[in-house]
Amino acid sequence: MNGLEFTISRGMDMNRREMIGAAAGAMAMGVVTGGVANAADSEVICEACDDGCNTCRSTCLACVAECLEEVAAGKTAYAKCVQLCLDCADICGACSAISARKGPMTAIIAAACADACDKCAAECEKHDDETCKACAAACRACAKECRELAAAD
Repeated sequence: MNGLEFTISRGMDMNRREMIGAAAGAMAMGVVTGGVANAADSEVICEACDDGCNTCRSTCLACVAECLEEVAAGKTAYAKCVQLCLDCADICGACSAISARKGPMTAIIAAACADACDKCAAECEKHDDETCKACAAACRACAKECRELAAAD
């Protein structure tokens, strides 16, 4: 047996490519998605969360760029906004990836993402500029979608 093959518990040999194909097929058939009883509702909720996370992530990164300019100009009050937006963007990226594949940790990451978005929005709402206001709105929308997904799982 070469390095690309392994034996599964039933004694069958399967190479990595076959295993990945089988896993992808199983996911496509819904064998490993589990969760919500109505698959159509689950799909809509997952897509809404994925879209919300992607929008929030890009808006947070735009906010980081703007707030870094403010910090460079001596407005240190924007430093916390930069930190929270970076964290929120990373968490949204992880939530988007996990919810898109309907992984077993979906509800956990969705709940964490909603909390991160709430904290980021609260900080952005302290600043009176359009970029921070847009970020806060995207974070609030994402938090709502993530909470729905966490509750549905």
